[in-house]
Amino acid sequence: MQCPEPELIRQSWSVVSRSPLEHGTVLFARLFDLEPDLLPLFQYNCRQFSSVEDCLSSPEFLDHIRKVMLVIDAAVTNVEDLSSLEEYLAGLGRKHQVVGVKLSSFSTVGESLLYMLEKCLGPAFTPATRAAWSQLYGTVVQAMSRGWDGE
Repeated sequence: MQCPEPELIRQSWSVVSRSPLEHGTVLFARLFDLEPDLLPLFQYNCRQFSSVEDCLSSPEFLDHIRKVMLVIDAAVTNVEDLSSLEEYLAGLGRKHQVVGVKLSSFSTVGESLLYMLEKCLGPAFTPATRAAWSQLYGTVVQAMSRGWDGE
């Protein structure tokens, strides 16, 4: 696994990680805006959300946001040794496939991640920072996609 620019990743993540729930909510709001068909995939206790707002404010979904932000945090922590996360990420890929996520949706997730970072960092989200995060995210998705069965 190729290593993106670690210092740019760490510096920018140190800002985001101060308010992971807030920034994770921005990420998912953008994701549902870009790909509304993903909303029905999130059901808790057989309950379908009636709106994006309903989903984003539910305790179960807020827990999901925390988990996603922890995975990003793990990738940042291991940015110089992403291969140490390959098995875990492949398993995460399998879990996403089981609930109906398509590999093609990960490009939208990537766009949403970059959107969240830009909103959080403002002018500090430089082209070099964007490129580093794009590379990191691409590496994570590549590892997750190894958990997919024949798509």
